[in-house]
Amino acid sequence: MTMTIRNLTRRFGQTEVLRGIDLTVEKGELVALLGPSGSGKTTLLRIISGLDWPDAGQLTVAGGDWLAKKAEERRTGFVFQHYALFPHMKVRDNIAFGLTVLPRDRRPPPVQIRARVAELLQFLQIPHLADRYPSELSGGQRQRVALGRALAIDPEVLLLDEPFGALDAQVRRDLRRWLREVHDATGTTTIFVTHDQEEAFELADRVVVMGAGQIEQIGRPDEIYDHPASPFTARFLGLTVEIPVNLRAGRIEAPGLDGSALSRRAMADGPATLFLRPSDITPVPDPEGAFRITEAVSTGALLRLRLEGPADCIAEAELPRRAGVPGLIPGQRVRLRPEAGQIFPGGPGPVQAAAVPSLKTKESLQ
Repeated sequence: MTMTIRNLTRRFGQTEVLRGIDLTVEKGELVALLGPSGSGKTTLLRIISGLDWPDAGQLTVAGGDWLAKKAEERRTGFVFQHYALFPHMKVRDNIAFGLTVLPRDRRPPPVQIRARVAELLQFLQIPHLADRYPSELSGGQRQRVALGRALAIDPEVLLLDEPFGALDAQVRRDLRRWLREVHDATGTTTIFVTHDQEEAFELADRVVVMGAGQIEQIGRPDEIYDHPASPFTARFLGLTVEIPVNLRAGRIEAPGLDGSALSRRAMADGPATLFLRPSDITPVPDPEGAFRITEAVSTGALLRLRLEGPADCIAEAELPRRAGVPGLIPGQRVRLRPEAGQIFPGGPGPVQAAAVPSLKTKESLQ
């Protein structure tokens, strides 16, 4: 079962919320739609579920036209951020609900429904909650019940809209690991919406980065982390330091910048912008350095530096406090050595991107 989306558009009045979305999701994949609020990711999820309809485009599953089907005909399981459990129903009845409202010719007999609910309660590790009401559950428990209700109908596609957004940080981390285990055990094709980069990268087989109603980049988590394809993606993924540079013979040049750790690129000479994460910058004390430390703040584990450079260039660097680099105090002049980054040729909003491979592994930056 392959889901194929072609040139999907959606407008609300004069606002184009989705602008020509093209996406293919393979059977058994877990795909994250990652982006800021207003990027169109929830609208896309609602169209897939049948809760909303596009103005143009195609949506096919296993070759069949899903836009010709009503929501109840699509066999999608939908899990909302705020659970949407029925407060007057016990846990076992919430899980059974989707089966009990199926058309008569597709509805399992009561004995099979009870068996399916018992199976899911055990699978989700909540059999002891079967006779409780939603008000008697924690947030994490409610989310497990919501997932059980979605899985009860054996959906072709499982859709999750910010499923952990209402939970505290530790519960989110625990449920992320648990959800990945559930997905691997069931093999259900899953698409989930999130604005949380860590959540998307930890859970997904592939990440779809969305911005302003369009897809900016699709790839495996490490690919997107190491090689963002546009300035939008770079900024969204934490490459918040932008330094104007010149490219000459594939090398970057800028006052106070030591680009020796970055590989040579096959790019045309000329102005460009170097995008960096604060953790990718090594400040090196240098009396002749073009950058000056204006602020140094310790968070306990990290030392965060604010630096000012030529042409009002502002940069931030972040390094382990216990690294013990001497001289990194306000007023100290330094040169900056980027360890990894991304170069976009030209001025703001360039179309093309060239990756700068890192000398560090991803793990060493976390």
